[in-house]
Amino acid sequence: MLDALMEFERTKKLPKLSKKKRVNFTIDADLMRKFQAYTTKHHQVMSKLVEKKIAEILMGK
Repeated sequence: MLDALMEFERTKKLPKLSKKKRVNFTIDADLMRKFQAYTTKHHQVMSKLVEKKIAEILMGK
């Protein structure tokens, strides 16, 4: 929140407030192709599926 206020002071524009964080990681190329095909076929968003699975792992579901 403090960063958003500092950005406003600097630019006089309100930045988007998001709790999401962009990440970068590597995975096997074949796995990635299959995942892309799966999400396209099922009209899913890759990042939402990854986020859901991480939450399941962390919450023990």
